[in-house]
Amino acid sequence: YTTAVFDLFHVGHLNLLKQAKSLCDKLIVGVTEDDLVEYKGKRSVIPFVERKQIVESIKHVDLVIAQADMNKIAMCKKLNAKVLFVGDDWYGSDKWKDYEKEFAAIGGQIVYFPYTKGTSSTLLNETLINLRNEVRR
Repeated sequence: YTTAVFDLFHVGHLNLLKQAKSLCDKLIVGVTEDDLVEYKGKRSVIPFVERKQIVESIKHVDLVIAQADMNKIAMCKKLNAKVLFVGDDWYGSDKWKDYEKEFAAIGGQIVYFPYTKGTSSTLLNETLINLRNEVRR
């Protein structure tokens, strides 16, 4: 299982999905619902339904579901997923150390993949804002 917002889908997202699928038979992907994105203090550019359709079209993905809350371990339990794939930007944080312990206690494992340097939805958003501001000048 892996989950993300997948707003402004980019090569980093694709790398995560490709690497995850190479390590499992069935890859289930959670796409963060719009309400949860807003709860996290952000706003998605692309609506949930469209982000879900984009992820569903990726050949490495077997099933796409809605991720409606922050508790990724609870979703893994519900899905009976034994591996949770995430980017290594979370590695070593207190929250993820706790997730590792909680998941290991039920036989699960968290696999961290290298974060794709030079790209992120945040960076894409900032670039778009800057480009639009230049055009207005």
